Amino acid sequence: MTIDTIAVIGTGTMGRGIVETAASHGLAVHAAEIDTVQRERAQAAIRKSVEKGIARGKLKANDADEVLGRVRWHADVVEAAVEGQYVVEAIAEDEAAKLELFRRLDGACPPETILASNTSSISITKLAAATGRAERVVGMHFFNPVPIMQPVEIVRGLATSDETVEQTRQLARRMGKEPFTVTDTPGFVVNRVLMPLINEAAFALQEGVADAKTIDSLMKLGCNHPMGPLELADFIGLDVCLSILRVLHGELGDPKFRPCPLLSRMVDAGRLGRKSGRGFHDYNENG
Repeated sequence: MTIDTIAVIGTGTMGRGIVETAASHGLAVHAAEIDTVQRERAQAAIRKSVEKGIARGKLKANDADEVLGRVRWHADVVEAAVEGQYVVEAIAEDEAAKLELFRRLDGACPPETILASNTSSISITKLAAATGRAERVVGMHFFNPVPIMQPVEIVRGLATSDETVEQTRQLARRMGKEPFTVTDTPGFVVNRVLMPLINEAAFALQEGVADAKTIDSLMKLGCNHPMGPLELADFIGLDVCLSILRVLHGELGDPKFRPCPLLSRMVDAGRLGRKSGRGFHDYNENG
């Protein structure tokens, strides 16, 4: 089956990046966002990003409307999902919410529709078990910012079929991405390796080893990282990092994944990183 139409459920930072990337590569996209303010914010952000891509010569299109014309917006999740041959879930990293959504999608979508999750840590096998099509449930984990970052982790659940994995690989390549197939374990590959680094940097800050700027500068200059770990955490979102660490700690039981108390307090205080204007560093409207 050639996939020409996808549905994207949720248009936060990751969801709108998936919408933009799919539409920019010629796919018809049905985007679902129940929150009116979030939907309008996503539409504006995608237009701005597409216009910038065209101006810089990175996106081949006559104008933004050529790309945005491939996107149809929906306020109803099921209405969008039934239009897609392939559905990508990109809602908040909340297991209960994702399980409920997958039950709804399974009941509404035709049996041949593939249901994918952009989750960064939650078990694909568990999400699949909430449906009657476990063989057609898969992880499709993009990286932020989606229009720029090349890899996609394709996560094979216990029952995911070879056909579903291959169709997902083909879709990722059509979207200009490099797919890598990984096993369904907490955090998959990237976050399992990355989150302990971010967490340890937070512990170093909490213990007064150095300030945030020094920690990030040393990691950039000493390890040739493009971003320091605390700056990267701000970019990802401290709430997202905390959620992933809690999944890793809870599922694997290894104390090395225990979230730093400072990280938890910052999330409680609403200091979520770039998206809130303040995290380990402070940000203006230009980041």
